[in-house]
Amino acid sequence: MRIAVSLLLLTFMLISGCRISSNPVIDFDGPTAEWSSFGGNEQANRYSPLNQIDLNNVDQLTLAWSHNSGDFADGSGEWAFTSMQVTPIVTNNTLYYCTPFGRVFALDPISGEELWVFDPKVQNKKGGYYPAVCRGVSYWQAESASDQACSKRIVYGTRDAELIALDADSGKPCAGFGNQGRVALREGISQSEPWEYYPTSPPIVMNDTVVIGALVPDNNRTDAPSGVVRAFDIRSGSLRWAWEPVSENYKQRHRQTDGSVEYLQGTPNVWAPMSGDYQRGLIYVPTGNPSPDLYGGHRDGIDEFGSSVVALDITNGKRVWNFQTVHHDLWDYDVASQPVLFQLPGVAEGKAGVLQPTKMGHIFLLDRETGEPLYPVEERPVPQNGVPGEQLSATQPFPTHPKPLHLPAQLNHDNVSNIVWFDQQSCREELSKYRSEGLFTPPSFEGSVLYPSTVGGINWGSVSVDAENGLMFVNQMHMAAVVQMIKREEFDARNPQTKYPDEYFAMTGTPYGAKRFPLMSSLGTPCNPRPWGSFAAVDLKSGEVIWRVPLGTTRDLAPFPLWFNWGTPNIGGSVTTAGGLVFIGATADKYFRAFNTKTGEEVWKYRIPTTANANPLTYRINKDGKQYVVVAAGGHGWSKPGDWLLAFALPD
Repeated sequence: MRIAVSLLLLTFMLISGCRISSNPVIDFDGPTAEWSSFGGNEQANRYSPLNQIDLNNVDQLTLAWSHNSGDFADGSGEWAFTSMQVTPIVTNNTLYYCTPFGRVFALDPISGEELWVFDPKVQNKKGGYYPAVCRGVSYWQAESASDQACSKRIVYGTRDAELIALDADSGKPCAGFGNQGRVALREGISQSEPWEYYPTSPPIVMNDTVVIGALVPDNNRTDAPSGVVRAFDIRSGSLRWAWEPVSENYKQRHRQTDGSVEYLQGTPNVWAPMSGDYQRGLIYVPTGNPSPDLYGGHRDGIDEFGSSVVALDITNGKRVWNFQTVHHDLWDYDVASQPVLFQLPGVAEGKAGVLQPTKMGHIFLLDRETGEPLYPVEERPVPQNGVPGEQLSATQPFPTHPKPLHLPAQLNHDNVSNIVWFDQQSCREELSKYRSEGLFTPPSFEGSVLYPSTVGGINWGSVSVDAENGLMFVNQMHMAAVVQMIKREEFDARNPQTKYPDEYFAMTGTPYGAKRFPLMSSLGTPCNPRPWGSFAAVDLKSGEVIWRVPLGTTRDLAPFPLWFNWGTPNIGGSVTTAGGLVFIGATADKYFRAFNTKTGEEVWKYRIPTTANANPLTYRINKDGKQYVVVAAGGHGWSKPGDWLLAFALPD
């Protein structure tokens, strides 16, 4: 009987795809590594040389510790809705992370024990249509660090639009920085509601300079707060330089002379994480759109640096070069991903490059010093005939290496979703109502299909790059939306309010309002073909996709037994390691996963309390210690909010 039960258990494990493993043998001879910045290192490539956790033992990975901050909200109380998108940093023998409420925690990275906590007492709690987020903090250490307070600093931005500097060892504000450790970022910015201007991504610190941008809401009004990028002295908090994402010609034509504001309104902003080339003294800035996003007939050249990656000189903020990923962007395809630095044998003749992912699924490989494409970029004709007053670009840039990753290029009668026949038929009927002419179909009165949608494609999670094997790992959301323009008189008379799934945008100062909504079937499922989320590996030498798999299942979105491996909407990025593994959460189901970097096989997954829509990290700080993989799980709209920081390691 005992033998029969054992055989039955063995059969079940084999059918289920379970691995049969003994206790793992932990290698303590391998490398150690911190996670010193949002992107992991100076290249921001989210690659770690750690290999203690590898393909042979990853199935034994287990929860080592967890931490809860208590800082989350569902919008029903005093606080706005939260999303825990933070990627902690691990340096100075400490793990540091921020919460959506702006609190900063310092933890022991081995045990998760709290060392200190700082609370800025943020007041900007309600308002706006974005969840409260803090994606991370940054670290600075003086060249001759001592026991003196604030010779090591944590710097970050808050929802109150303050730049704060803390002593990294004690968590106390650095008194000599600004006003008792705080710099007010709204100085020189136009008067606005508190929710219209504040940082969400960590600043970048280079030499003794800290550089920061800010979120500015899309599609609200033409005179939105400025998108200026500013640099401050890391010791005193004094302003070193400011760069407005517009040309000098535009400044001369539109400079306000009444002294009401210092910086021009409505300019493209920089809300996504920046990167830096410390050897060349350049920072790489991903820009957003001028306001509003969906109509540009009034822009008069304000979008020359919109939807671009721009290289700035760290010493003076002067523009060195820029490359525009979308001309006259009307689709909210702002550059949301952190630029990645690379220099790989066999890729662009080994030149130093910047890899810029985009929401369209385009990957642009650019020369780090000049911004020139390292492989041909083609200007291709795109659909025309926008609404009256619009000035469309006749062409848009398309990379050829790698080729565009988002498929199919156009939704039509034959490739809509086909779960069941009536579901497919409803999608065909819905699609027939709108313009669907492929990527860059302009917004219209009848409604235009936006595919990929505003959220991507690739979003702020960016990509990870295996620096040893020249592989790029990219997760994409495959969702279609519809954008419909509404004449001003009609929009104002209706005064429509956003209620899921319909979003309404006033776009005050333009002749139109706008409506945006997902393209769904009668079953409430996406009309575009599956997978609805994917994960892929791209060989940067050949430019070819070597594997692509669905990312996420319908579990937590559909009742049992309707759990299928169809991919899900996803947001958040990945981390790849020398152990042959790439880790990612991101999905709408409650799992944290690891994949084989060479094959795309899912080799491990762990059920977590809520979705992990944050970039993971990994570290091993002691030669006699373990490698840890950490991810924040705090939801993102499609799941309940939370405050879990989860650390995984091999068991003893």
